[in-house]
Amino acid sequence: MAKQPSDTRFAVPATLKTHGPARIIAMCNQKGGVGKTTTTINMAAALAEYGRKVLLVDFDPQGALSAGLGIIASDVPTIYDLMINKDLPTRDAIITTRFEGLDLLPANIDLSAAELRLVSEMGREKILKGILKQVSDDYDLILVDCQPSLGLLTVNALTAAHGVIIPLNCEFFALRGVALLVETIDKVREHLNEAIQLDGILATMYDPRTLHSREVLERLHEVFGEKVFRSVIGRTVKFPDATVAGEPITTFAPTSDAAESYRTVARELVARGNCA
Repeated sequence: MAKQPSDTRFAVPATLKTHGPARIIAMCNQKGGVGKTTTTINMAAALAEYGRKVLLVDFDPQGALSAGLGIIASDVPTIYDLMINKDLPTRDAIITTRFEGLDLLPANIDLSAAELRLVSEMGREKILKGILKQVSDDYDLILVDCQPSLGLLTVNALTAAHGVIIPLNCEFFALRGVALLVETIDKVREHLNEAIQLDGILATMYDPRTLHSREVLERLHEVFGEKVFRSVIGRTVKFPDATVAGEPITTFAPTSDAAESYRTVARELVARGNCA
């Protein structure tokens, strides 16, 4: 795995004596294949190692987040059921994973019908916000893994969130959509959620051996400055291997550079004040 550039050392977070209320972070990028779900799982797992209670919300009909934790979401209540049945308590759909400190609101292909089902619903952009409000006090952090689009589901996630993290693979094509996403965040802030902010942009699939990767990272820093995480995630085959195994990299290969890179991101997130 490629080593990270610059100084990315951050202090180990202090132990929490109490938990909640949660900071809700939407993990968002309308481009697929940027490491969004991988980042959601492994950042959460690293934060859980540091004693944080984390709820993961699979908000993509592909269900990659659920599968990445080894959860088959076919015969269990899902986030879709919560969205269409307001009488169903949020806690009834939460799954306690086998990884300490990590819980999951799963999803499956049923979620693809949500936009059609909710198109005429009053307050349809705020449905997820109401769902998460029921359990916010139980967690330190809620991470919402958004689908790669800027449709109603993503707007729901942005309306519910306090912050947004944009995972971005180090390719120039990936840069093109960031401005559109930031524009969408600004519109949500103006009309639906005045408290939302950009918590950061995380460079993924970084390879310092290539001029292309180095130039993309440099461009990110030029445009977004301190909003870019100093931590970066390098390319490695260990991430897909961990996904196949249905577990985070922090348990699949706990001593690897890949695992340490997400621990570094987690420490930086806490150091930035973007979670407890």
